[in-house]
Amino acid sequence: MNITTSIRSGNEQGEWTPCPIQTDWILEGAPLARIQFLSESEDRTASTWFWDCTAGRFNWFYSFDETLHILEGGFTLKDLQSGSTRRVVAGDIVYFPKGAQAEWTVEKYVRKLAFCRSALPGYLVSARNVARRVKGLMRGQGGRAAAGSGMFSSG
Repeated sequence: MNITTSIRSGNEQGEWTPCPIQTDWILEGAPLARIQFLSESEDRTASTWFWDCTAGRFNWFYSFDETLHILEGGFTLKDLQSGSTRRVVAGDIVYFPKGAQAEWTVEKYVRKLAFCRSALPGYLVSARNVARRVKGLMRGQGGRAAAGSGMFSSG
């Protein structure tokens, strides 16, 4: 296995790319968003990004799972399905499953670290599961790790 390292100090500036919010999602103001690519999994189902945005109010419709960690600033978050509202600030972590719908109100500025994941299609998940079972059977484990052989087993 090759390990690709990417270490950057907190004050280093990477390459930011404009990431316009869809105009029909913007409710107030003229928010300007940028994005910076950090990493991607080999199968391209997971990626990590910096994202920032100036003041504005807008909707966001999630087409993939996203976990974010607020690094700077904050915003008010409204769940468009339940109507609940919450203030999100630096240090907070938020998870949005695929299909989530949220309204963001950024008063001044927000910067986040985003972990994004797109699920594999169902047929590929099934094929992967079958391959894992076959591999386990070939090892004589019936598709699962033998009892007591896990990393944290007590035996």
